[in-house]
Parts: sequence; structure tokens; C-alpha cells
Amino acid sequence: MVQKSKFVLSYFEETLITEIMNIKYLGHACFQIYIGGKYLVFDPFIRNNPLAIEAGINIDDLKADYILVSHAHSDHIEDLVYLAQKTNATVVSSYEVVAWLGKQGYANGHPLNVSGKWAFDFGTIKMTPATHSSSFADGSYAGIAAGFLIYAEGKTLYFSGDTGLTSDMKIIGDLNKIDCAILPIGDNFTMGIEDACHAADFVKCNNIVASHFDTFGYIKIDHEKAISHFKQNGKELHILKIGGSIEL
Repeated sequence: MVQKSKFVLSYFEETLITEIMNIKYLGHACFQIYIGGKYLVFDPFIRNNPLAIEAGINIDDLKADYILVSHAHSDHIEDLVYLAQKTNATVVSSYEVVAWLGKQGYANGHPLNVSGKWAFDFGTIKMTPATHSSSFADGSYAGIAAGFLIYAEGKTLYFSGDTGLTSDMKIIGDLNKIDCAILPIGDNFTMGIEDACHAADFVKCNNIVASHFDTFGYIKIDHEKAISHFKQNGKELHILKIGGSIEL
């Protein structure tokens, strides 16, 4: 009987492996997604996030083939230029953010606007509406805030970005079969627990990963209360530790 080398995988085994989407939480609204052989980093804010530092997240160890930026507030864009230059990642964001990035000397950007989509080498990114403000550190206009739909390897991920509850989410749920939704739950600047649970209903997804909580005093939450509220409404809320991850 010939034994198959552990380094040789059947087509079926390879398919199973490539279909796994790994979602790693890096603190605040920053995530690293591994899918289709590529690393996607969302809203990089690490070096001045004390919770990320405490958890041992080192931006110099971070891999990024793509960086997705939902809006230009400093707690979402502060490490953008540094990480982009270090990794030569393609930055996907609004036209205004990509144009601003060019003025910083970095030209590898791909601008999108709401409802626009583009097929990249790992899958497709579509920009979705978000109800939130957006401005650069000097107060200048940074376009609109947004979220993203990621279609890759048979999976659909919804990253809402910073947002309030909006009926636009019903359209997203009607037109997509979402496997996982990353939603803010910290309240004050975004949706709180109750509205985020309604948002999960709107997008028809019961598998939720929490974002935008605990970093500042304004957005500290009761973890047990949040998990319990989602569970009572038939949903699973993952409040990941910084550096923790889940797989789809």
C-alpha cells in the first residue's frame, strides 16, 4: 500500500483549505483577514492603541497584501502610511483617502465609492454605505465613511465600518448571503449593543464579530451583557481578545 506524503494534498483537501477565512482581531476596529492566499488589513491603528500594545501586537510583524480603510479618523488611519510603505500593500478606500495617500508619497491605491466593486486577485471588494463622519487629522474633508463586502473563496464577509443603524443594511441582507458580519458595538460614536443586534437582523446574519469597543472610556462595554443580548435574540456575538481569531 502506497502511503501519501503529508505534503501532497488531494484536490478536495486543497479546496477545503483554501476556503477557510481567518479573521484576526488586532484591537479597536483593526482586523487582519486571511483568505485566498492574501492578507487583508482593515483600519490600521496599532502603535498608539494602548490595548494593542499591551496585547503584544507588533505592526512590524504584520503582513498585508491589501489595506482597507473605512474612513479617515485617526483611530482608523493612523498607521496607514507606515504599514502601506512597509508592506507595499494595495490600499482600498474612498477616492479622497486614496488621493490623500498619494500626497503622502504612496501611489499604490485603488479608489472606490459606495456600491462600486472591483475584482482583485483574491476575490471582490464592494464598498457599502455607512452613517458616520470622516475627516483627516487637520479637519479637512475625507469623503464619506463606508464599509465593505468581501467576496472570496465562496465566503461573504461584511465589515460595516463605523456606522449607526441604517435601513440600507436591509438591502445588503436582501442581496447577499453573509457568512459573518463585523459590527461596531461600543455605542457613543457608533451603534451600541441593541442597534448592532438589529443590524444583524437587517443583514440576515447570526454570526457577528464585535468591533470598536473598549479602546477609550466612551466606548467601554459590558462583555457579558453584550453576548447575552445577542444570544437572547438568536445570534452569536464573538468578542475576540486582541490577537485572537476565528475561522469561517
